Amino acid sequence: MKRLFSLFVPEVPILVGVALLVTVPALRGTAEGLATVFPFTVLAAALLLGWRFNRSRLVFAIALLALTAYVLLNGLATPQGRVFYHAMTFLLPINLALVALLPERGTVTPAGLLRWLLLVVQVVIVAFLARSFAEQTLKFLTTRILPASVTSWTPIQQPAIIAFLAISALLVMAWLREPQAPVRGYAYALIAVFGALSWRAPGPGREIWLATAGLILVVAVIEASYLMAYRDGLTELPGRRALNEALPRLSGQFTVAMVDVDHFKRFNDRYGHDAGDHVLRLVAARLAQAPGGSTAYRYGGEEFALLFPGKGAEECLPHLEELRETVETSRFTMRRRFRPRAKPSAPKGRKTREAIMITVSIGVAERNHRHATPDQVVLAADKALYRAKEAGRNRVST
Repeated sequence: MKRLFSLFVPEVPILVGVALLVTVPALRGTAEGLATVFPFTVLAAALLLGWRFNRSRLVFAIALLALTAYVLLNGLATPQGRVFYHAMTFLLPINLALVALLPERGTVTPAGLLRWLLLVVQVVIVAFLARSFAEQTLKFLTTRILPASVTSWTPIQQPAIIAFLAISALLVMAWLREPQAPVRGYAYALIAVFGALSWRAPGPGREIWLATAGLILVVAVIEASYLMAYRDGLTELPGRRALNEALPRLSGQFTVAMVDVDHFKRFNDRYGHDAGDHVLRLVAARLAQAPGGSTAYRYGGEEFALLFPGKGAEECLPHLEELRETVETSRFTMRRRFRPRAKPSAPKGRKTREAIMITVSIGVAERNHRHATPDQVVLAADKALYRAKEAGRNRVST
C-alpha cells in the first residue's frame, strides 16, 4: 500500500490543489495574487537547483516552460500567433521527453550548447513558417484525424494531442523501467502543461498551470537527490545513511540483525559482477519481505541490516530463522548471460539455466545495558555475524 501510495504523492495532490485553485470562484482572488509571485518563485528555485546540483535537464525544461509562457501571453489572435501556438503544442511534449530521457550533459558544455542550438533552430524554423507559410503550416498542424467533436473540449489540435499521448506513454514506460529516475516528474509535469495549453477561461490559469509544471520538476529533482542519498540504487532498499538516521530516532528496546551473503566473493569471481548484482537484488527482495515487522537496509557490499523497533533479540530469532530458511530454499536461477568464467563441461547443445543456492549468515544484537547506544548495538550485531560465519555460515548467531 505504501509503495502504491508513493506513486501518486506529492504530484497528484499538487495537481488537484491547482485544479481547485483555478476553477473554484471563491479562490479567484487567491489565484490572481498567487500568479504574481508563483511563476517567478518556481523559476528562481529551478535555476538555483539546476546550478547548485548540476541538473541541466531542469534548466532546459524551465527554459521550455518560460518560452511557452511567453508565447501564450503575447497573443494568439493573428495567424502568426496561431502558428506559434499550435507548433508549440506539438513540439513541447517532444522536447520535454528529450530533456527527460537524455542524460545530464551540462548547460554550457558542448552537448549542452548543442541542445540550446536545437531549441533556437526550432524557434527560427517556426518563426519562418509563421511569416512565410502561415496558412499551409496551420492546415498541417490542425489536421483532423477524428471527428472535431471528439476534441472540441480543448483548443489543442489532434496532431498535438497524439504527440501528448505518445510522449506520455513513453515517459510512463521509462518511469516503470527506472522508478528512481526523475522522468516520473516529467510525466506528471506533462499533465500540468496540457492543462495550461488547454486553458480557455480568463484569469491567471495558464500561468499557474505552467508554474505548477515547473514546481513538479523542482520537486522531482529534490526527491531524486534524496533517493540518491538515502536509497541504494542497486537493490532499492534504504541505504546505510538512512539506517544511521533511523537508529537515533528509536526509543526503548530495538534489535539489529546484520545479514551477509555467504561466499559472495567466490560467486563474483566465478560469474562476474553483473551476476553478483543480480544475486544482491534477489536477496534484497527477500529481506524486504522479511517477517516480524522489520525494515531492511543495504549496509554495504554484500552486507544488509534488519531493524526491529520495539523488539528484543529472543523475539526476533524465529523470524530471522524463517528468513534464513527462505533464502536457502529459494530457487535462484541464473540467466544465460551470467555464464561462468570457466569453460563449462556440458555439451554445447545443452542450453539450460543454472539453478544456484544462496545462503546468508545473520548476526543479532539488541539494545540493553551492555549495548546502550545504536553504534554499540550495530557493532555487537556485526561481531555476532562474524561468529556465525566462523561457525560454518548459513546460521543465525547472537
